[in-house]
Amino acid sequence: MLTLEDYLFQFTVSLISHAVLVVYLFVIMDARGRRVVRKLPALLLSPLLATLLDAVLYARFPDHYVVRYCAFSCAILLMCTLWIRWAWRTGFWHAFAAACMAGMCQVAASGLAQILLLDSEIPYTVLIAVYGAVALVSAALLRRLRFGRWFRLLLEDSSVQRRMALFFFGLEAAMEAFSLLQEGIQPEYLVPYYALVLVMAGLAVGLVIYLSQRLDASRKMEVQRDVIAQQQLYERDLEAIQREVRAFRHDYKNLLAGLSEQAGKGELDELRVSLSQLDAGFDQHIGERIQASVHLGNVRVPQVRSLLLSKLAAMREKKIDCRLEALYPVERIGMDPWDFTRCLGILLDNAAEAALEAETPWVEIVLLSQKDRLSLRVSNPYNGAIDPDRIWTEGFSTKGERRGLGLSSYQRILKDYPHTVASTSWANGVFVQELVVEEKA
Repeated sequence: MLTLEDYLFQFTVSLISHAVLVVYLFVIMDARGRRVVRKLPALLLSPLLATLLDAVLYARFPDHYVVRYCAFSCAILLMCTLWIRWAWRTGFWHAFAAACMAGMCQVAASGLAQILLLDSEIPYTVLIAVYGAVALVSAALLRRLRFGRWFRLLLEDSSVQRRMALFFFGLEAAMEAFSLLQEGIQPEYLVPYYALVLVMAGLAVGLVIYLSQRLDASRKMEVQRDVIAQQQLYERDLEAIQREVRAFRHDYKNLLAGLSEQAGKGELDELRVSLSQLDAGFDQHIGERIQASVHLGNVRVPQVRSLLLSKLAAMREKKIDCRLEALYPVERIGMDPWDFTRCLGILLDNAAEAALEAETPWVEIVLLSQKDRLSLRVSNPYNGAIDPDRIWTEGFSTKGERRGLGLSSYQRILKDYPHTVASTSWANGVFVQELVVEEKA
């Protein structure tokens, strides 16, 4: 039967492990500051509650050490995750992944300390001192490798956070299983056993850095492609402006050449009207080109801007007059940027396809960013008949069979975002799709 002294010892060991865990968390979360330090006392509840849970489980399952160990470890992992989420104000899966990664580092540090001190007669205080020194040195090495930056970059995309968190949990569970099995290892095999634990932790760290670097390189390439596409669009706009200027000069010369004859006949008023109309047309065409570039520059979400660049270029090749309006900078979206990009792509593809059937094809895109919401409106001409009750049905399309999957996919994406509102309207030959994204509460 476990005594009070045994539980106090277990609480002390757990408290020391939590201290090491915090050291690694500061590296993994790539953060520092008084705000998190002030919240450290709340973390004391984790070893205390876990020890009380172990006492309750021991009274219920005195002969099932594995069950008690698993419950003890899971309770600590959950409580540390909640503390990380509260201290660093991050999402659950991000916090869970960080807790698992810190747990792996903590187990590896413990294994390395025991490799250095295999003599069982060494005092416990010496073991703790070596354990702490190993943790500090390894944490300093991880900071030197900028591990926190790579870890944050890997989990930056919310769509992969859960998968990565579960992957790290699997590695953490495997390392905890190794720690549980060490009681049955013969002394002569302890060194390779602990070495295997260190290799697993090293592989996990290396995998994070490798995947993050690949992701970073991919994003840099995407930004470069975005810049190239934007430069190409600007070059086409400049070429169009130059053509407008040449045409304007040509027309102006023709009008001025007949100035003397017109003046002789007393028709200066008519000439002034002609010049005014020419000026107005020139200003309109040049203004539209410059305005399009300004509005595109206001879209500052890379995924959305890249999509707009490609869609604008594609529509111009199809002779579709595409008008973009983004009066205010669009810097954030209240949903995953990739999901918003997929929704925008579906709406633009449908609008462009429908616009081609009109005598004068055009598509209008309006992005309105306000304090706590983003509104999107995509308009296009459409003279056919629309059944509003069926357009959201998968497979339904006015284009025939094997079509009509876009809007149903659009609806499935938005089901994961209850703070979004999608609407459709059709009047006077104009089809309008609207999407309002509220900031999450």
